[in-house]
Amino acid sequence: MRRTISNSRRGRRPTWAPVRVLIRVHTGGICGSDLHYYHHGGFGAVRIKAPMVLGHELSGVVVETGSVVADVKPGQRVAVNPSLPCGECEQCRLGQRNHCTDMRFFGSAMRWPHVDGGFRDHLVCAAEQAIPIADSVSFGEAALCEPLAVCLHAVRQAGELLGKRVLITGAGPIGALMVVAARLAGAADITITDVMAAPLEMAARLGADRTLDVGTNRDAIADEASHGGKFDVYFEAAGSAPALASALPELRPKGICVLIGQGAEISLQVSSLIGREIEMRGTFRFDREFQLAVDYLGKGLLPVKQAITATLPVDRAVEAFDLASDKRVSTKVQLDFA
Repeated sequence: MRRTISNSRRGRRPTWAPVRVLIRVHTGGICGSDLHYYHHGGFGAVRIKAPMVLGHELSGVVVETGSVVADVKPGQRVAVNPSLPCGECEQCRLGQRNHCTDMRFFGSAMRWPHVDGGFRDHLVCAAEQAIPIADSVSFGEAALCEPLAVCLHAVRQAGELLGKRVLITGAGPIGALMVVAARLAGAADITITDVMAAPLEMAARLGADRTLDVGTNRDAIADEASHGGKFDVYFEAAGSAPALASALPELRPKGICVLIGQGAEISLQVSSLIGREIEMRGTFRFDREFQLAVDYLGKGLLPVKQAITATLPVDRAVEAFDLASDKRVSTKVQLDFA
């Protein structure tokens, strides 16, 4: 699937309905799932079966609105929520819209036909997906609302963080932003690990108290726990079996592990988890946290702008995707469609 990025859909103005809005895309962030599609044609059991536009970390300007749209107006700057739950299935009725069984999510091959993403000039979406942003928020920051919402939902899954000692494994884009989200939730001490120096340096700039290079010291987590104390809450953001195996023993009794990264397979000593009453919780996407991300950015509560390591024009999309693939130099790479 590599090097199939093109601008063939630029200039098309898709048809739209009275309850929808037309957005001129300004900025799009390249996510890990975009990279999986780009390099491998999918991830896990999810495979691209037909050409699909990528992109779900988006911001732009409202160009036109449908006849019954009242909440947004032409000219407004917005962050685009890529999730559109059906509102009718059992999960939606239970208030668990992130588990909608008929979800339409921009740039996803999980359903057929695939749902095209937002790496294009214009995008039509439901009015509820266009969330106005404060004047103080840049388009680049607004395009971070989607991964920030993922992190805020993970924090919600963890429960109370006030005064807690937190461990994060994986200092990629989600792990790095988890530092900011955990701190906002009141975490007193945050340790983050990775196998590369550059992601750890970014995590430190975003507020991590401690960074551990487990590429050079496989026992770094155990060493830290031996003199700094066991951890109360653990966020696994690497999708790494070795990370999970090394971190779980360092949780306090009744500690909580929140699994964010996907792909890890591990053999667990269940008796150890039972004996310490460890809770393992999954976290998947987000719902109302997207609006929270917009609100928090507008209030200056999420200092994340420096996580954007590069912004390239869409005509250099292949270069941007290759740059985003190199974790030694990049945290979040974005495309500029302006």
